[in-house]
Amino acid sequence: MGQACGLMGDGSKSTKVHHLVKAPENTPESVSIRESWDASKPVTVYKTPENLPDGTPCQAVTVILRTKGCAWWWKSGCTFCGYFNDVRDDVTSEDMFNQWEEAKRRTNNFEGCGMIKIYTSGTFFEDRENPPEWQEAVLRETHDMGLHLVIEAQAQMCTREKLAWVAERHPGCTVAIGLEAYDDTVLRFHANKGFSTKQWNRAVEYLRENDLRVKTYLLFKPPFMSEADALLHTSKWISEVAPLSDEVSINPMNIQKRTIVDRLFRNREYRPPWLWSLVEMITTSHDTITETDCRVIVHPTAGGKIRGSHNCGKCDADLVAAIERYSVSGQIGEFEGLNCDCKSSWHSEILSDSSLPTPLGSGNDRRGNRIDALRAP
Repeated sequence: MGQACGLMGDGSKSTKVHHLVKAPENTPESVSIRESWDASKPVTVYKTPENLPDGTPCQAVTVILRTKGCAWWWKSGCTFCGYFNDVRDDVTSEDMFNQWEEAKRRTNNFEGCGMIKIYTSGTFFEDRENPPEWQEAVLRETHDMGLHLVIEAQAQMCTREKLAWVAERHPGCTVAIGLEAYDDTVLRFHANKGFSTKQWNRAVEYLRENDLRVKTYLLFKPPFMSEADALLHTSKWISEVAPLSDEVSINPMNIQKRTIVDRLFRNREYRPPWLWSLVEMITTSHDTITETDCRVIVHPTAGGKIRGSHNCGKCDADLVAAIERYSVSGQIGEFEGLNCDCKSSWHSEILSDSSLPTPLGSGNDRRGNRIDALRAP
């Protein structure tokens, strides 16, 4: 007779939670997709209007490179980040230099640009992720070209020694840290970030010591958080991190493939934020923001689409445009005259979230026929 498996298990080795979290990206299909990418070409290169640190309008070029991926992703990974979809495990130093040359070719050596943002799906100056000789070449070259440089890093990677090394090669550049939430509980259980607020504060201290600019990313509505809580907490986090930052960029959740949030979204257990919530967050935080020298940017990636921040569909384009304009102008008047019938539905959801124990983050369907949605499997 076989032995029954009870609550204590059958004695076999347990599975680590992060192996379950990472399971989708380790399937043969996911691996084959990653291996199909051309390692000599960047993920994307594009230009957008921006402001230099002194407020001067400029053209910025964004270069997203195909790398080996984030060191934290190798160990566990964030619940919402799908950058692993664009990496290759076998990217070489030669590949990285080829990608860099391709980015210059596509932009005619960054002609007409005053700023360059270089994203590597992880920490730019992490030697295990990116070849040190490539890091040095890019830092020196962008400095010699007179481009203001923006690079990204995780807080625990910002050591005093490495930041001094970066500052020597490109003085005054901006280091953007994906803090996501100024709350250790949210960092651990909602975002799975792999560092604490204490480590972020230490990173800010080291950046200031080396006269490097601080850009802080906050995530609006991480998984397992209701709309009302996201509005309450993010508004509070802005007031706490803005005095310590040169820029704060609020990133409303957008659903990236093969992530934890993607699974929740497909199971109808999570809804991306309302655009009305972003407008409310901006208007309630505006006075606090203006009391600091910090610039606050809100960029709704996939704004107006089902997998990004959205409303009913009729007013989305107008609200996304107003939010984008505010990020450049900093003027609260960008939102004057905006209204829609769906605003009352948003307000009702906020009130319900604040008073009733609802499933965290599930929210309401804002588009389509509700009867058809109920019939869907």
